[in-house]
Amino acid sequence: MVKRRIWEIDAFRVVAMFLMIGFHFVYNLNVFAGVDISYTTGFWMWVGTVAGLSFIFVSGISSGFSSNPVKRGLMVLGFGMIITFVSYLVLGDTYIRFGILHLLGVCMILSPLIHKIHASSIIILAGIIMVTSNQVANITVNTNLLLPIGLRYAGFRSVDYYPLIPYLSVFMLGIIAYKFYYYRGKSLFRFNFENQFITRVSKSSLTIYLLHQPIILAAMFLFSLIIGNFDLSIF
Repeated sequence: MVKRRIWEIDAFRVVAMFLMIGFHFVYNLNVFAGVDISYTTGFWMWVGTVAGLSFIFVSGISSGFSSNPVKRGLMVLGFGMIITFVSYLVLGDTYIRFGILHLLGVCMILSPLIHKIHASSIIILAGIIMVTSNQVANITVNTNLLLPIGLRYAGFRSVDYYPLIPYLSVFMLGIIAYKFYYYRGKSLFRFNFENQFITRVSKSSLTIYLLHQPIILAAMFLFSLIIGNFDLSIF
């Protein structure tokens, strides 16, 4: 018997995907094309923030349905390390040391242990992580080995940084949502909005995440050849 997918989880993931693509498009326009549009403040900052938090939350829910979260986590973490290498070649000192794929990979690996904890204890742990996140962010250390936790060294810069503190708490909230309701394998809603396109995009979210930036940059490069106004120094 084929398991029925929970449509709102797929829809939530797809919305997060399109928000992420939109944010990265604006980022690319600013950094690589010199377009005067800010991605660090205002509307586009919030688009990027909501996209990232949504991915993490949905991943927490989905971890409850995964038959082998550790294996998938190792795969996602491996892709994160590839992105680290490529971003170092392209971006130099601002390369991605511990981005959202690194975070999701580690969270997936930890998820079997977290699922064994009672829901009330997970809520407490998530609250502690959230409350202490500002204090942790203000601590400076002399090594980059603690970046995954959230402890930065002086002068640290990165275009994509999602440390375990505070973002593990968002993943935990997703696990809580699973434990309180989604373990039943049912939608929250009485109506069904399952859609083949949404389902396919949701299933392919990792592939889309890995490919969308190269595709956007390639499109910008081709466009720059036509109009001749973009800064091609990155290429």
